[in-house]
Amino acid sequence: MICRVILRASLSFALLASVAPLTYAQVKRDAQAMAFNATGLIPIDPSVTIDTLSNGVTYYIRVNKKPENRAELRLVVRAGSILEDDDQRGLAHFVEHMAFNGTRNFAKNELVSYLESLGMSFGADVNASTSFDETVYMLQLPTDSAAGLAKGFQILDDWAHGQIFDTAEVRKERGVVIEEWRSGRGAGSRMLDKQLPVLLKNSRYAERLPIGTLGSLEKFTDAALKRFYTDWYRPELMAVVAVGDFDKVQIATMIEKHFSDIPRVRSPRARTIFPVPDHDSTLITIATDKEATSSSVAIYYKQTEAPGGTLGSYRREIVEQLYNRMLNQRLYELTQKAEAPFLWASSGQGPFVGPKEAYTIGAGVKDGAVVGGLAALLTEAERVDKFGFTPNELDREKREMLRSLERAFTERDKTESARYASEYASHFLDAEPSPGIAYEFETVKQILPGIALSDVNRLGREWITDRNRVIAVNAPDKADSKVPTSAELLAVFDSVRKTQIVAYADTVSAGPLIENIPKPGSISAQREIKDLGVTYWTLSNGVRVILKPTDFKADQVLVRAYSTGGNSLLSDRDITVAGFGALAVQTGGVGKFSQIDLQKALAGKLASVTPSISSLQEGMGGSASPKDLETLFQLINLYFTQPRQDSSAFLAFKGQVKANIANRGSQPEAVFGDTLQATLTQNHPRAQPLTAETVDSISLAKSMAFYRDRFADASDFTFVFVGNFAVDSIKPHVLTYLGSLPSLKRKETWRDVGIRYPTGVIRKVVRKGTEPKAQTQMVFTGPFTWHRANRYAMSSLTAVLRIRLREVLREDLGGVYGVSVGGQPSFEPRQEYSFSIGFGASPDRMDSLRAAVFAVIDSLKSFGPTAQDLEKVRETQRRGEETSRKENGFWLSTLISADRFGEDPHTLLNGEAMRATLSAEMIREAARKYLNTANYVQVTLLPEGVGK
Repeated sequence: MICRVILRASLSFALLASVAPLTYAQVKRDAQAMAFNATGLIPIDPSVTIDTLSNGVTYYIRVNKKPENRAELRLVVRAGSILEDDDQRGLAHFVEHMAFNGTRNFAKNELVSYLESLGMSFGADVNASTSFDETVYMLQLPTDSAAGLAKGFQILDDWAHGQIFDTAEVRKERGVVIEEWRSGRGAGSRMLDKQLPVLLKNSRYAERLPIGTLGSLEKFTDAALKRFYTDWYRPELMAVVAVGDFDKVQIATMIEKHFSDIPRVRSPRARTIFPVPDHDSTLITIATDKEATSSSVAIYYKQTEAPGGTLGSYRREIVEQLYNRMLNQRLYELTQKAEAPFLWASSGQGPFVGPKEAYTIGAGVKDGAVVGGLAALLTEAERVDKFGFTPNELDREKREMLRSLERAFTERDKTESARYASEYASHFLDAEPSPGIAYEFETVKQILPGIALSDVNRLGREWITDRNRVIAVNAPDKADSKVPTSAELLAVFDSVRKTQIVAYADTVSAGPLIENIPKPGSISAQREIKDLGVTYWTLSNGVRVILKPTDFKADQVLVRAYSTGGNSLLSDRDITVAGFGALAVQTGGVGKFSQIDLQKALAGKLASVTPSISSLQEGMGGSASPKDLETLFQLINLYFTQPRQDSSAFLAFKGQVKANIANRGSQPEAVFGDTLQATLTQNHPRAQPLTAETVDSISLAKSMAFYRDRFADASDFTFVFVGNFAVDSIKPHVLTYLGSLPSLKRKETWRDVGIRYPTGVIRKVVRKGTEPKAQTQMVFTGPFTWHRANRYAMSSLTAVLRIRLREVLREDLGGVYGVSVGGQPSFEPRQEYSFSIGFGASPDRMDSLRAAVFAVIDSLKSFGPTAQDLEKVRETQRRGEETSRKENGFWLSTLISADRFGEDPHTLLNGEAMRATLSAEMIREAARKYLNTANYVQVTLLPEGVGK
């Protein structure tokens, strides 16, 4: 479902498909009629066509115009790693990789190259994923190209039954997949290796992680790989999903053409549903690791998946959501106490693996506090069992749930095609109902009033039992960290049962957000850019406002506010002591409302504001529904005029930070990142990683004083609003809540604190960690002239280099899973740039792969890019602009950039003019300018004991 009120359901596909589609006019009437019929089946959304070809291939077609001129295609295969034979560990995933490395109609890497020529990006628009029970291929295509759309279905056809598994390509891709395996290794994966055999005891799932094993990936045969594809890529296990801006009949014809001739297998292997066996005793797994940075405890209560697909199961899942939302709120409130028993905690019910679901309650704790954290979790669950939730809690969560569904309903014509495609994939794989948001919204409105506290309160005792229970603990392996024994963990359950527990007290600050509405200001100056629909106001207190009404989203208004200054105005000595002002206010709340009380007061409203203070700016970011615009403005006003100080919540925040950094030095990637940061900033005091001592030195009083100073003068603030509003309707809120903000008419700007990139070539090696993997980052730096043409050249160079390095390092050499490439120009405090290239690989290949990177750079400097790569970049830019120009976030960032840097918005919006200047010479010159091999920092992470 679009809003995921239904988490999962297991009604058979045949049963769901047999329900006759509804017309839109029937939705409300049928929802009302069925709301109290627990056995009534949930229907299929009438907007989607679902059918099955004669050979068993299922297909889904839906016309949807968000985004315009795009189609989202999916090939969904009901086969994953659980079906692998013993000689095929990791090969379900490997088959997925080979889909991009040679098919009947696309040799080697031609498939990705072709899609890039259409303006689609590998990873963002073209991708695939493999799980235990399924494999899903994802493809976005432009629909204004008939040839491109037709090719898209040819690609899905090839993936389904046209992969060729060329021996040379398999050999190269073997290296890529091994690097993917390698990149995932670390403390987390090692602890998971210890815990899976317990969590999934006596289950095949414990031995079938999709990534496979290193031994299998190194030694599997081509025959084993092909056998998996032949056995499981069968028509009756496949679905084709097409959602987008196209003609439905044409799409149905294409599906028939490409998929009806896939032959059925005469004697197919059985598609077994593998069990996760039940157990009466409590299983306990305690995993520690020397590189682990945090401690946690979780309790899993495994259950057989409940039958779904009916209104009765739908109602139950709503009740389950209400239970978990209310308990999660209580757990969160505990984290805001000075002596919080845990750093974070959560409660949830949902899919586990295979035919099992689970209720899970868990927490992150300080080192040595596992027993206390477990006791606190169980105490809160016991508190609900004994006393239940309160009427106010249930009322708030009902309002929140209904408001979320209302937003989805309001946005029903603006829903992205990718969301529908994912929904239909879940329908095929898990029989998850898909009735459409109109039906869902009406049904929930009927169901919610009838849900009583007694319905919710009894869930805990149904879920929390001694049977099918697993306790999982993760912790750092270090001498001073007390890790409990299994006996100590079990003793906590008995101890909590004997504890005297009192009922939860639900305290709420009553009254409006603002008691006395401020006196409005006035507009002292205004102008418009009519062709862009942008209005500029200057208010009587100096506040500047930029307004851009849109209809891209029906239920969204975005806001950003900014002013120059930021933390740069603090001395180096005070940067830590007083530099946490925005975080202090975020934890403290506003006016008479604590942060927790504010959440409660805003229940049922869609409005949020977050203040921030960065190096060079202070500001705010937020969003709201058009119907909650006044609430948004009131929050903005309060964060300026009435920030609240909460010493208990701030102590809790400091405790969380200290716990999170306590073991930072044990994590190889953290040490690597700190070394890179220290090198690039020449060990500047403002760029040092946090320590326990620096956290202790943070002063709440000084942080609050700095925050109040930064927001004491609104006269140099600019507010930008983009979204679904009318200028006339937003005007009273602007004048009342922004026009009344304090104004001191200060003239100030940021201060250059003296952070400078180093010069020359600097190479450093960090030796940390035990896994056989390495990582490197090369950062080129230098001066930059801030101009649109230069920014475009750097952006285009980044795109070209990303393509070339992927082709060379991944496709040709099989040495990496991915390569990160990023060019970042900056305007303030100095016009300069950084250009980074990074990748992970086997330690023994790091030198040769790095040499390959420099060879590509040298080639670009000498010869520039190929005409083909240049056209790929140009088309990708064009397609990206085509969709982004109809997104509120794009307009928000564009208007801010134009305003901050004194540029004409028309220039920033004229992408076509910039693309016309793109040439091989531009890229060649950009490479020479920004990839200066005489001026870069190179930091490499190697395992301990390697390369000495």
